Amino acid sequence: MTSSATIADTPAGRGPLHGVRVLDLSAYIAGPYGCALLADQGADVIKIEPPAGDNLRKYPSTLETESRAFLGVNRSKRGVALDLKQSDAQQVLRELARRADVLVHNFRPSVPARLGIAYEQLQEINPRLVYCAVTGYGETGPLKDKAGYDQVLQSMTGMCALQGKPEGPPEILYGSVVDYYASALVASGVASALYERERSGQGQYVGVSLLRSALTLQSARMVWAEHEPREVGRDMRSGGITGLHPTRQGWLYISANTPHFWAALCAKTGLAELAADSRYDSVRKRAQHRAEIVPRLHAALQARSALEWEALFGEEVPCAAVRTIEDMFDFPQVQAEGMVADYQHPVVGRYRGFTQPIKYGRTPGPVPFAAPTFGQHSDNVLAELELSAEQIAALRARRAVL
Repeated sequence: MTSSATIADTPAGRGPLHGVRVLDLSAYIAGPYGCALLADQGADVIKIEPPAGDNLRKYPSTLETESRAFLGVNRSKRGVALDLKQSDAQQVLRELARRADVLVHNFRPSVPARLGIAYEQLQEINPRLVYCAVTGYGETGPLKDKAGYDQVLQSMTGMCALQGKPEGPPEILYGSVVDYYASALVASGVASALYERERSGQGQYVGVSLLRSALTLQSARMVWAEHEPREVGRDMRSGGITGLHPTRQGWLYISANTPHFWAALCAKTGLAELAADSRYDSVRKRAQHRAEIVPRLHAALQARSALEWEALFGEEVPCAAVRTIEDMFDFPQVQAEGMVADYQHPVVGRYRGFTQPIKYGRTPGPVPFAAPTFGQHSDNVLAELELSAEQIAALRARRAVL
């Protein structure tokens, strides 16, 4: 695998993907965050942006100098800006690909060949390259050239219909869940292809689509037995009292599906008689009698705040008070697990952000660093291709490199 001088050379700084070089040509979330996950594991990730930059840089943000979304999705990468409409820039990219282990992009299927970077074209110069394409709908079929977006796929694949309340309108799941799950598929697909390459010596094409991601998320719903009618209950919600409930102050999520948890919930809320009632002794029965149980539970929960109930229930009743994301920065469990790191950005300055999505005991990986500014590392990366300062200056003059 390709060595990189940018990754810490000490054993403690080597993640399991130490020595792997990744070219990230993708934009938005799915591809870029998949590459960030690879960087978390020790890969040297080079983010390559067009002259206009990644569109995520332009997303609304209360930060004045950079998009919060871009910072969160592109940690621990070096940044290069290339105008791939120019032949000089295409040649630079091909040279980078010759030395790389992985290339990730999210172009529509018809675009890579026009840029000279289709899998078959790059395979000729680097047979060991793992080539990951993130698309909206896949590489074949009537929608293959259609742009894909998270909430478009949510709406298409039944997620919004099932998220909405019965007889109510469909609802979006905010938080880009399809994109982020696709990013996990990118990271795992690339990692397994690298593992297979160690045995075969050959790279391969890895395809991830938002359509695959949206349906993978719904594997438990995507079961249709022979002779079943079309309209059957496919959701995983248990109903009954499991869900969000108002308290004296704040909201509390309660999950009490097992007999043990149900009994504990009733005992601690002063509703022991419900636990003793055979009409409510199963999840299905409690769902059927929800109109009888929930008002009594809500009345009992008014005695304390959500945080007080959370403390009182402890380990006996699975629950959580509803918190804001800001609460997570200093949340004791998050701090204990080392999930927040300090970052220093050339423009934004110091900020705190997420780190360590996976914990490794022997190879924890390098210290994370801030997402790059536009073209921040162009000169350094080009110098690693053994281009002279004069050659780099000429590329900049022609604006093939920015």
